[in-house]
Amino acid sequence: MAENSAPDHPGNIAARAGAIATAGSLEEAIALGKLPTYFECTLCEALVLGLLKQGVSKYLAIFGHGSTQLGEILRIYEDAGVTRTFQFRNEVAMAHAATALSWIHGEVPALVTSIGPGALQAMAGSLVAASNGVGVYHIYGDETTHGEGYNMQQIPGPAQGAFGALTAIMGRSYTLHTPEALREALRQGLSTVRHPTRAAPFYLLLPINTQPKTMQVNLAALPVQQELPAQTSSDQKFYDRAAALIGSARNIVIKAGGGTRPFCGEVTALAEKSGAAVVLSPHSSGVLPDAHRQNMHVGGSKGSISGNYAMENADLLIVIGARAVCQSDCSGIGYPRVKSVININADSHDALHYNHTVPLLGDIGMVISRLNTTLDGTNVDLPAKKPWLDACAAKKSDWATFKQQQYDAGPQQDRVWGRPVLTQPQAIKVAVDFADTIDALKLFDAGDVQANGFQIVEDDRPDQTVTETGASYMGFAVSALTAGAIAGDKRPQIAFTGDGSFFMNPQILIDAVEHGLKATIVIFDNRRMAAITNLQRAQYGVDFRTSDNVAVNYVQLASAVRGVMAFDGGGSRETLHAVLQKAHHHDGLSVVHVPVYADGNGAEGMGSYGSWNVGNWCDAVQTIYAKQSV
Repeated sequence: MAENSAPDHPGNIAARAGAIATAGSLEEAIALGKLPTYFECTLCEALVLGLLKQGVSKYLAIFGHGSTQLGEILRIYEDAGVTRTFQFRNEVAMAHAATALSWIHGEVPALVTSIGPGALQAMAGSLVAASNGVGVYHIYGDETTHGEGYNMQQIPGPAQGAFGALTAIMGRSYTLHTPEALREALRQGLSTVRHPTRAAPFYLLLPINTQPKTMQVNLAALPVQQELPAQTSSDQKFYDRAAALIGSARNIVIKAGGGTRPFCGEVTALAEKSGAAVVLSPHSSGVLPDAHRQNMHVGGSKGSISGNYAMENADLLIVIGARAVCQSDCSGIGYPRVKSVININADSHDALHYNHTVPLLGDIGMVISRLNTTLDGTNVDLPAKKPWLDACAAKKSDWATFKQQQYDAGPQQDRVWGRPVLTQPQAIKVAVDFADTIDALKLFDAGDVQANGFQIVEDDRPDQTVTETGASYMGFAVSALTAGAIAGDKRPQIAFTGDGSFFMNPQILIDAVEHGLKATIVIFDNRRMAAITNLQRAQYGVDFRTSDNVAVNYVQLASAVRGVMAFDGGGSRETLHAVLQKAHHHDGLSVVHVPVYADGNGAEGMGSYGSWNVGNWCDAVQTIYAKQSV
């Protein structure tokens, strides 16, 4: 304590928190004169007040010796009803829940961990937010600034600011080495987590010794959330060039990335005005209604007959809001006949990913609207593009026929289960259809469940499904369910997960009860990492160390947690549907265990339709890529 100014009296902290609660907000408390704008408090209280100015009032926390001061401030402010803190048991699961709270429910939260291992785990989980452009505050304890000796759990070694350097690799990071740096830290944080087109996690490091230091805080000077105007290029010549390309091309494909989700109407209008086939990414399902004639479904390494046909035979590519992830564009060789590209993106780097590109930079909605207006004044010969759309429609019919064959194949005799069980496509289809009948949000975990899932879903709105393909983090979907309870969102939720993904973060069984979550988890159990098993078999003809011999009674496991209701999903579509209905009516977390087939006769999945730069396929893919000019 000798190195710190005298800590503020708890009564003063409680009085300030009470003033805010009574006034209804921090701004009202200042306006009514109940709270001064300039006063002395600890760094941690100033941080909480600064985050309140940005609309952050929910904290997801696992406290440790590196965050006790912040925990005490949050205790007092929660007692007054100003903030809420939700405790967790695993930092990765907590990071997923924080990401989902911002991504799905629109509330930017702050995540709090102690120093060392907890912070490292949370940072690993933040890969989801970083990969998908989601704003979240990550607040970690850190080593002291005086160098009096190693602090327990710091990164060992004599380097200065080691953890700050580590987090800076993942994204923007700031170490509060002195309390007076708070203003700049919050300014950088605000511009990161609230960025209009490329939001990201912001890593705020709190050294143990600076947390309780007192400082003179000026609330009026701390940054407040402000709305930024949407921006777009004002140079019409780029739109004219794009319109000319659309007019001259015959086989046009639109690749609709995740950035198109808020702009369904604009994308649909562009497709219809240009005569383009639309290929979805895993996260853009529903941007066009499933039955729309120009919707070719998902395309990529785990794409579809119709989606990949459109990619492979197009001569003009229109990319919208996509990052050209390896599996999405088949490691750069997904468009072998394309000669020119129109790329609509707010990020200049992503907009220039392909060669021979007309970049249309700015807000996606504004850009597409302007391009549509330009096309209205251009003579686009839509009848000339009809043969292309007819050919794509025929492939879409082939895809529908294939999907129905997979669903109709019936239960398959499986060696592991010793009896006939549903295939994963059959079981996922039953659960997807049930989810849609109750308008449940479908969340898909990484792995084979995810891949089959985005091939199977037939959404008409983009808010029907969330599939985290940015990082494909196993355990995200089940952990993300907690965000619904934290947000107070009563919409039904169903998490689709494999046995491997579920065991990455089974803490949801406890977190769900703790936070009053009502949702359903469906575990599709094939006793293996089926996505990798199938990849090994496709590449090398045999699988290796991607399955196990350990039988787990998931119904008994989940039932051990009081408040969780668990069910056996059975071995038929009728039984599974009936069980899902029972699970939905449970007032809490329900778990449905579904054994699924994995013996490899072709019925176990929806297939692969593109190339991927992985393993022994690398040379072939890279050789083709090297010869392409786009």
